[in-house]
Amino acid sequence: MATKPSAPETDAAAKSTKSGQTANNLSDPANIATIHDQQLHRGDGGELHQLAKDGQPVLTTAQGSPVADDQNTLRVGARGPALIDDFHFREKIFHFDHERIPERVVHARGYGAHGFFETYESLAAYTRADVFQRAGEKTPVFVRFSTVAGNKGSADVARDVRGFAVKMYTQEGNWDLVGNNIPVFFIQDAIKFPDMVHAAKQEPDRAFPQAQTAHDNFWDFISLTPESMHMVMWIMSDRTIPRSFRFMEGFGVHTFRFVNAKDESTFVKFHWKPKLGLQSVAWNEAVKINGADPDFHRRDLWQSIQSGNFPEWELCVQLFDQEFADNFDFDILDPTKIIPEEILPVQPIGRLVLDRMPDNFFAETEQVAFMTQNVPPGIDFSNDPLLQGRNFSYLDTQLKRLGGPNFTHLPINAPKCPIRNFQQDGHMAMRNPVGRVNYQPNSFGEGPRESPIHGYRHFPSEEQGSKVRLRPESFADHYSQARQFYISQTPPEQRHIAMALTFELSKVETTVIRERMVSHLLNIDETLAKTVAQKLGFQTMPKPAAAAMPTRQDLEPSPALSIVERGPKRFEGRKLGILITDGVDAELLKGLTSAVTNEKAVVELIATKVGGVTASDGSWVEAHHMIDGGPSVLFDAVALLTSDAAIDDLVKEATSRDFVADAFQHCKFIGYDPSALPLLKKAGIAEDLDEGIMALPDGDSLAAFVSQLGKLRVWGREPSVKLGKASQPVK
Repeated sequence: MATKPSAPETDAAAKSTKSGQTANNLSDPANIATIHDQQLHRGDGGELHQLAKDGQPVLTTAQGSPVADDQNTLRVGARGPALIDDFHFREKIFHFDHERIPERVVHARGYGAHGFFETYESLAAYTRADVFQRAGEKTPVFVRFSTVAGNKGSADVARDVRGFAVKMYTQEGNWDLVGNNIPVFFIQDAIKFPDMVHAAKQEPDRAFPQAQTAHDNFWDFISLTPESMHMVMWIMSDRTIPRSFRFMEGFGVHTFRFVNAKDESTFVKFHWKPKLGLQSVAWNEAVKINGADPDFHRRDLWQSIQSGNFPEWELCVQLFDQEFADNFDFDILDPTKIIPEEILPVQPIGRLVLDRMPDNFFAETEQVAFMTQNVPPGIDFSNDPLLQGRNFSYLDTQLKRLGGPNFTHLPINAPKCPIRNFQQDGHMAMRNPVGRVNYQPNSFGEGPRESPIHGYRHFPSEEQGSKVRLRPESFADHYSQARQFYISQTPPEQRHIAMALTFELSKVETTVIRERMVSHLLNIDETLAKTVAQKLGFQTMPKPAAAAMPTRQDLEPSPALSIVERGPKRFEGRKLGILITDGVDAELLKGLTSAVTNEKAVVELIATKVGGVTASDGSWVEAHHMIDGGPSVLFDAVALLTSDAAIDDLVKEATSRDFVADAFQHCKFIGYDPSALPLLKKAGIAEDLDEGIMALPDGDSLAAFVSQLGKLRVWGREPSVKLGKASQPVK
């Protein structure tokens, strides 16, 4: 376990002690001297002004009360639960939750679907949660996927964290597993959530950039928040530009508890694993997808469900006891850390299937209200400070968005089990207590009563400690797992991280912010830092950022963290785009379509006219897209089925050249018949044919081509493409 105190090594927290406790916190006598360094004076109107040690005004609450610590919530001891009497956090998060109407403050752009969760085996030994008691039982669910930073009208394939929120309508109430497609988060304490989101959103004086973090405010905050460095590696990886909702993982992020009928606790972390494997797009590809189809992810989910190709995930868990938690290298309460799957393997416990789209987008996807505190008996919380803050915050969010306390009466939010309580009236009340009695206890013998046997029981953990604002010393290592994530990536993925950091920081206008970020990267990987610095035009390298704890070099790579290593190895669920012309070989087109369909994949046809083409046998072939509206970025692989008679005209089409050139640049597999060679040449790749560019003259080649498609990308091609060339690092 970490032995040194955690200190945010930042300008914003320069007054922090080694324990992460701000210097003007009077719970530490050593800090009292700082108070005497403050300057007090009266303004012209007689008002009292307080100046902090650096001459800046003292932060206050909305009521004007000076704030002693804006970095940590109030809790019992360094690792204990948060306290409800933390009025500063309550006010800060309350105001943040009410900043937008009616759009969500974060996760505004979302898309959802109905389905079911099926339990594999009884987990009664670990939890009394009803959903996990009977093998084979199916529980209705609603899932909402979303981006975090963008507004409702932003594009789908922005570089952003994706929300992965699951509402299970269990027989003992709703369970909301409200997670992301990344297992860690930017911050360790929920009190910093408003700051983090403010920094990530468009800058308030100009209202741009939209759905992007490539601007000064975000990277200024991040560069002053070392605890974010692990998350930075994830968001700069291809994880934040997923190919589809269907091809991304989901995580509960926090450590929760399973509690069984004997009130015995087991720690648990939740993972959603897509049955079709992981897949992302290239950054250049994402930019072009957003131009060609800003609803790319929505359309993909809609089409897959409507066609009967239902997306599916397995719910997996990491289960561990207190002894494991005490001996693990990092604090299991720290939301910026993971437990690598190689150390603690995941166990599949059920499957999630999405099989029905909402009848009305607004009534369901927009009005669905997720709250982390919605858990059934048998699932409990840990003292993770970010989770504690989320539990406190989400009720305010739903109250503001949905207009009143009865948002649980809306069908999408209403439990599917009996509801019995004495809550009444209020805005949008759809049900009220029936009869004379609307309170308890009462002597009429009417109405529901509490049940110590069946009711929710919190795990009776023992807590002790002073009432303080502290970061645990065990939260202090900000760089070691960031380094572990980076070294777990394949060379192409590492190259993409460097390219993403370079792009984002190139949009930052303030030089010192770029320098601070590179100084943090030096604590993660020197080659990465120097590559980014060279791309940004640094003449000299900054010194590594001061670290509360040195970066560990002994953490082994975790292949589970790599998208490429965990790729699907099959083309199922993907899409082949076939560019066709008049005179296309009818048998070849039929054979390729059949071969791809047999792989449970989809074929879409692109032609110069959306109506279609006349094939070699005289039959009419309908097209799905015209070439202008069906660029290769919309497909996972492409094929060029042309004819000698039509190829000259096709070569003259700039969009057809782009179709081929983009597919090559994005390292996709390209199949072609011999007549298409002039188009390959026009696209500038006739001399660079590699194993991913395959001729399709007969049935045997079709089988070989389709079998290769499961690899999805020809990453060996990337260094030869200008976009993918790596820079030489700064000396």
